[in-house]
Amino acid sequence: MLKNPDALPLDRFPAHVRDYLIPRYSGDVVYECIGCGMTAGLDRFLYTCPQCKSLLRLRDRAFDELKKVPGSLWREIFDFRRMLTLEPLRGIFLFKEILFPTIPLEDVVYLGEGHTPLVRANAALSKQVGLEFFVKNDGLNPSASFKDRGMASAISFINYSIRTRGITELLGICASTGDTSAAAALYLSYLDKNIVRSVVLLPQGKVTPQQLSQPLGSGATVIEVPGVFDDCMRIVEELAERYQVCLLNSKNPIRIMGQKSYAYEVAQQLGYDTKHLVVIVPVGNAGNVTAIMEGFLDLYRLDIIPELPCIVAVQSSHANPVAVWRARGEYIPMKVRPSVAQAAMIGDPVSFPKVRWLVEEHFSDRFFAVEVNEQEIIEHMLQANRCGHVVCTQGGESIAGLCKAVASGIVEKNQTVVVDSTSHQLKFANFQDMYFRNAFPPEYEITPRDDLINKPIALPASADAIASFLKLKEK
Repeated sequence: MLKNPDALPLDRFPAHVRDYLIPRYSGDVVYECIGCGMTAGLDRFLYTCPQCKSLLRLRDRAFDELKKVPGSLWREIFDFRRMLTLEPLRGIFLFKEILFPTIPLEDVVYLGEGHTPLVRANAALSKQVGLEFFVKNDGLNPSASFKDRGMASAISFINYSIRTRGITELLGICASTGDTSAAAALYLSYLDKNIVRSVVLLPQGKVTPQQLSQPLGSGATVIEVPGVFDDCMRIVEELAERYQVCLLNSKNPIRIMGQKSYAYEVAQQLGYDTKHLVVIVPVGNAGNVTAIMEGFLDLYRLDIIPELPCIVAVQSSHANPVAVWRARGEYIPMKVRPSVAQAAMIGDPVSFPKVRWLVEEHFSDRFFAVEVNEQEIIEHMLQANRCGHVVCTQGGESIAGLCKAVASGIVEKNQTVVVDSTSHQLKFANFQDMYFRNAFPPEYEITPRDDLINKPIALPASADAIASFLKLKEK
């Protein structure tokens, strides 16, 4: 993919950034256990510590070398790099040195992910919420969700591993509530099908038709099992422990690396001014909120941003273990109930230990959690989309959480607020349809409001009939 970087017209860029635009830093990245501190090389696929079974993270042991470059210069490097036409740097690997420096540019798989728009909320929506804010539309990634960020990292690593380790047969597998399976199947399908197979496990009847169609369309083997996501996750964890497969859930720290790009992009889109910044994040398996905190921490350690933002985690009352932990100080896995925020319906988030570690070490006074109900989630999604946005139910959950955070004084009007909408609204069109038809089963605890219901209107094929219905005035 990378032919001759020296032939690029770098002479059009300022002299003091030219030598940095094509990243050559490869770091010294290793697996590191968040429990016992064990480290291991990246010559194998690891998900938990072989010694104590705690979660792993990736750590660049040479990270301090990056501090030799001033934060102000890093900002220029990333900004000027966006002007390059070099394909591997068009996506999340624009931030290669701090995202995942080990991956050579020739192994980067780029399908158009990253650099999703930061959109100022419509004035009417801001008035409803009580302050101005921005929506980060991560549903505008290739598979229509934020999961593409992590898959770009994980599948690039697989591509690198196939080339350097001589792998001739590999099965990529994940458990999913929809978005992970779509992203994994899409990115795996880009690799050599003679080497790589793609398998996804879904909870039977608990994934929207739109989301189910995606891995099927990408050619993955889709296995439906009874139960909920947590049941699927237990199975793929056991398979990853006992067999030679590559796990593509957020338990894989290499996937988390790619999702850090969300934080890098938000900072860049705000001119790296993170003073008084609040980021609102829906929480399911807790991998995304982990990645976002790690991403901002990278930037802060390199003096690229002046301070860490506040993070507000949002959960439905139907699946709220992180919110309960933050309120009571005790983490208790729970049995989930049906929710329109289907992708976040996880009662025992795999990445919670990382959340707890990051909060205790770095975000103790900057991490908040709020709980919202199902009625609030679906109605905030509908109201946002009536105001020109394309948020999913998880985006509605975030906006509902922002309302709660404003009402409780967690968020104030002088702060810059970014709301994470993780997927495209079309992935969850069935929930909008159920609302309009008043077809939710009782366990969802949703009663539609007449002013939010919208249905098609059948009229004769006549301009006069339509004009009469619309009460149009003649010229």
